[in-house]
This record gives sequence, structure tokens and C-alpha cells, in this order.
Amino acid sequence: MIVRIEAIYYFSLRNLTIVLYRHLLLSFLVALGAIFNPIKAQAQAVIPYTPDVSSEVLAPYGSQLLQDAVQLIRFQEYELALSRARLAARLVPNQYETWFILGTLHLQQRENQAGVDALVRARELAPDEAEVLFALGNAYFQLGDYESAITEIRAGLAINSENHQALFDLGNSYLQLRQFPDAIASYQQSFDLDEAFWPSLNNIGLAEYEQGNKDRAIALWRDTIAIDESQAEPYLAIAVAMYSQGQQTEAIRMATQALQLDGKYGNEEYLIMNLWGDNLMEDTRTFFANPRMVRVLENYLVPLEE
Repeated sequence: MIVRIEAIYYFSLRNLTIVLYRHLLLSFLVALGAIFNPIKAQAQAVIPYTPDVSSEVLAPYGSQLLQDAVQLIRFQEYELALSRARLAARLVPNQYETWFILGTLHLQQRENQAGVDALVRARELAPDEAEVLFALGNAYFQLGDYESAITEIRAGLAINSENHQALFDLGNSYLQLRQFPDAIASYQQSFDLDEAFWPSLNNIGLAEYEQGNKDRAIALWRDTIAIDESQAEPYLAIAVAMYSQGQQTEAIRMATQALQLDGKYGNEEYLIMNLWGDNLMEDTRTFFANPRMVRVLENYLVPLEE
């Protein structure tokens, strides 16, 4: 399981209390009116006048755009939010919050390199903000740069060690590097901080399975189901493990239940996206090739959107 970024992710916007200076807005609009609606048309071509507007005058409008972007994020209007955040970054380039929001919005749109670039700028402006470091670490993870992800997340945890989502992301990075003991330790810390956060427990199971500890993995996935029985992933993972141990009938029953909950888990690509490792995927492919399982997949598989 990988919990992907959505808008501002798990971060706080506590520093985004913004005041709109209405008198500056009025004066700015009056100035623009004078420029674009001249009293007397000129008979000859002239070079358009470009006003010299100070950054102090523009700053409130950039801040208002940033506030608008935050409001749009709350309504999941991400493209509109991104356009405002881009403009805000031009008007108030020295506020780390601007780059922080812009970066996370780029990640939401799967524009991963642009997200990293914006978040690096945010880190330059606010090197001691743990939320920025966590976001940058997640952005590096999306790019597949797991070493850099670990570096940034650990730097953030040195400032704020009790962020369960950041610890989960750290575990994911270790898992992708096959550093299983470190992954398990990070997931366990995450789960200890929030025992309702089932993905941490689920992913300990993924790490244990890759180390050959199938019974331990099954037990962890059963514990995951006890937390949230509506999740397809642990059901399917148990089914794969049981099939590899010769329990075919029960395995197919559980796999059917999993795909009824979420048919996307019938796609190998989707399982890999959710950090299923080589050993688990090898057993999954064997399981999916079973004739009875093929019929189950024909009935319940939901293709991924392109």
C-alpha cells in the first residue's frame, strides 16, 4: 500500500492567515484603468507604457491568490488552485508557503519534477520547516529517488519525530530499497503513533513476506483487516500467501472477496504501484494463472484508467 499525495497532503497551513488590502487593490485597478483606457487615442503608434509597480504593492494580491488556491484545494479544484499558485509564486516569490503549496499541487497533478523543484525552493526559504522536508521527501519518492527521499524525511523527523505519515513514507522508501529491517522499524513507529492507520501494519506484512516470513505476514494482514475490513489489499495478500501454501479453495474465496471490494487489485501494475515486492508478485502471478482464478478476474477485474 502506498498512500499518495492529495493536495496539501498531511501538512498544516497554520501560517497562511492572509489579509487583503482593499485600498491597494482599488488604487491598482485605477492605475490599470488609466493605462488600458486612455482618455485620448493617439494617432501614431507608440510603445505601450508599462507601470513600475513595486513588490510591496503586488504582495497582497499574491497572498490573496494563495488564499484562493487553498480554498480551491478544499473543494478539490486542483487545476484552478494550481493556476493561482503559479501566479502567486511570481508575485510573492520569497514566501516559502507559496512554493510549498505550488509543489504539493504539482505532485497532485503527477508533475513530479516540477513538484520537486518548487519544494526545493520552499526548503531554501524555510530549512527548518518539517512539513516542507516531509513533502520534499515524498516528492523524491514519486520520482523514484529513494535515497534522497530518506535524507529529506529523516531531516524532517529530526525536527518533528511524531508524524506518523512521514514515518510511513520513510518505511516505503526503505522498502523500495529492500532495506527490510529499517522499513519495518519505520512502519512500526508510524503504527505506534496512530493505531488506526492500517497502511503501516499492512506494509510491515509486505516487508515480512519479502523476507520469507509468510505466516508472520498473514497474521499482520489479518490484523489489518481487523482495523478496517473494507480494504481489499490485505484480503488479496492473504489469498496469495494461502495459495502458495496449498490452500487453494480458501485462497480463491478470499481473492474473490478482495476483488469485490476493489477490482483494481486484479491488475499486476496496480499491485506493483502499491509496493508489492518481487516475491509476493511472483506468487501472485502463479495464483492469477489458476483457471478458477482466471474466471474470478474475468468477473471482477476493473482495468486501470490510462
